[in-house]
Amino acid sequence: MTGLAVGDVVAERTVHLTRDSLVRYAGASGDFNPIHYRDDVAASVGLPGVLAHGMLTMGLAVGTIQSWVGDTARILEYGVRFTKPVVVDAEAGADVTVVAKVGAVDDESARIDLTVSHEGTTVLVKAQVRVRTV
Repeated sequence: MTGLAVGDVVAERTVHLTRDSLVRYAGASGDFNPIHYRDDVAASVGLPGVLAHGMLTMGLAVGTIQSWVGDTARILEYGVRFTKPVVVDAEAGADVTVVAKVGAVDDESARIDLTVSHEGTTVLVKAQVRVRTV
């Protein structure tokens, strides 16, 4: 991990989510809130549609750097702020795009800034991972 410079893109990917993805995540996480799989419930509480779980979106974001970082024990801190939900259409699903870019570097660590978007809209802000570089 030497030679990192601010602005370097270290990883990027797009993940396609489907309603099946949400059901599988619900089973793994235990979060069976019906806004994640029922259109009628989502609409009844004023949502634009069925939403991906926030923690699923957060996990997909940090998972983007897994290959680059190698040993995930190098991850020292991770945090995000949720700003917009990811609406997962019953037919089309939803694509979540993550770009991981070096935001700062010091002698022992680097801050990786994650840009996380859906349909061109940022869904997580201040998505940052600090990784040990030595």
